[in-house]
Amino acid sequence: MARALTVARVSVQREREGEYLAVLGRLASELGSRGHHLWAFRHPTEPGTYLEFHEAGDPGAHASVAPTPREAELRRTLRGIGAYAPGADDLWLEVPLAE
Repeated sequence: MARALTVARVSVQREREGEYLAVLGRLASELGSRGHHLWAFRHPTEPGTYLEFHEAGDPGAHASVAPTPREAELRRTLRGIGAYAPGADDLWLEVPLAE
């Protein structure tokens, strides 16, 4: 089965970056307990700009499709902290490549 991925670009005010990263860490822990992965990358020259990558092995179980109540709560908190670019909830499916 194909893996599933969401990619979100987020802008966070400098004074809220610590809060953002703390909540994102809690979400990563929640997702990790279900076998998902969450990574965050910071832009080197644009302060407060991040990319979030969330991967799941099953598209039907991806938190953008079927979040747990705790995951949904953490996502709402993150949306109150940062400004998410359009398409943040778009689900992308892995494409097998021929070798």
